[in-house]
Amino acid sequence: MATVELRFSAQPEHVRTARLVAAAVARRAGVAEAVLDEVRLAVGEACSRAVGLHLSHGITEPVSVALTEEEKAFSIEVGDSVPGPGGDPAASGARNGSGAPGAGPDRPDLEMDDAGEDEMGLAVISGLVDDVEVRSGATGGVIRMSWPTADAAVRP
Repeated sequence: MATVELRFSAQPEHVRTARLVAAAVARRAGVAEAVLDEVRLAVGEACSRAVGLHLSHGITEPVSVALTEEEKAFSIEVGDSVPGPGGDPAASGARNGSGAPGAGPDRPDLEMDDAGEDEMGLAVISGLVDDVEVRSGATGGVIRMSWPTADAAVRP
C-alpha cells in the first residue's frame, strides 16, 4: 500500500497543485482515464473547502492530503484543522467578541455563509464520488474519497 502525503499552506493558489498531484497519482494507481476528471474536481472541491475553513477560522496549520494506492482502490483523504462539533473553539484561535468561532467583527454572519458554502462543496463532492466519508472531531475534519482501480474493475 503506497501513500503520497501532501501538506500545503491554506492558500487558494495551492489547490491547483493538489489537484494536479492527485490526478497524477490516481493515474499511476490505475484509476480509469475517464474518472480522472472526477478525481481532479473532487480533490479541488475538498481542498478548497479545507482552505476556506482554515482562512475563515484564522488557522495557520497546513491542509493535509493523503493519496493511498490500495489493492483494489485508490483513496484520498483531505484533512483540515478546524475543530468540529464538540471541539474547543478556542483551539482554532479565532473568535469574535461573543466567543463564536469563525465570525469576525467585520463579518458577523460569516459562520452562516460558511455553512452554506460547506454544504454546497460537500454536495458537489457527493455527486462526483460514489464512496465518500466526512468525519469531524476535536482536532479537525477529514473528507475521505475512494475510486476503484483498473485491477478492481477486472477482478470479480
